[in-house]
Amino acid sequence: MLAALVIVFREVLEAGLIVGVVLAASRGVAGRGRAVGLGIAAGIAGSVLVAAFASQISNAFDGRGQELFAAAVLALAVAMLAWHVVWMSEHARELTQRMRALGAAVGSGARSVAAIGLATFSAVMREGSEVVLFLTGIAMQPAETAAGIVAGSLAGLALGASVSAALYLGLSAIPLRRLFSVTGILVTLLAAGLAAEAVHQISNAGLVPGWLDVTLWDSSWLVSESGPIGRLLAILVGYRDHPTLAQLAAYVGTAVTIFTLSRSVHRRPAALAVGRG
Repeated sequence: MLAALVIVFREVLEAGLIVGVVLAASRGVAGRGRAVGLGIAAGIAGSVLVAAFASQISNAFDGRGQELFAAAVLALAVAMLAWHVVWMSEHARELTQRMRALGAAVGSGARSVAAIGLATFSAVMREGSEVVLFLTGIAMQPAETAAGIVAGSLAGLALGASVSAALYLGLSAIPLRRLFSVTGILVTLLAAGLAAEAVHQISNAGLVPGWLDVTLWDSSWLVSESGPIGRLLAILVGYRDHPTLAQLAAYVGTAVTIFTLSRSVHRRPAALAVGRG
């Protein structure tokens, strides 16, 4: 549930941020509400189609093919989550500025109001499609249940919409950069857990060498994956009570890679500023 909540909250917040900036920058423009509403509706409809398509593809695989398909989906989710965290670290401010410029152009008459609807559709469709992919990966983890994913998704949707509305109305005192930094850490750990699960699926298909498939330890006596605390840790940080060498390598490698890339992105503007000085 918590994994789904974090993912949906972050994606809804990002889409809501774009919509809020466009609305704020296009105040007084006739038809902007309708254009934004149509854009949101079209984006949601497109995301539903993506979800249905993904479900049909998943059902087409059986046996070993199902495990390999699951591993491929998990690997893609990991790659997208990594890109997502790193890209937002560098381009969140730039994206906001572009949306403000678009709203101002529409307000001055330089651009059609349809551009607002198109930008809204693009944002909602992109974030919605990512939610479909990420939730599919989360659903493949043994610690998650369908009811938990649905509940977490609804909670994340409500929380993301509420924070987006608060930001638009100027009522939020939480710095946006800090909010994205915290969720970025959680998403990084989620991605590492998905990477370990992808390796587990490949192992089930018999494609992991024996020396990599050896169990490193068994901590089920302390915190079992099947227990409430173990399930919570498995969902949030990818905890395994009997990890293999391959799973540990995938987990650590993914987490270190994302953290390193994110930190290098944060340092780049400062380095550029020093160089210009």
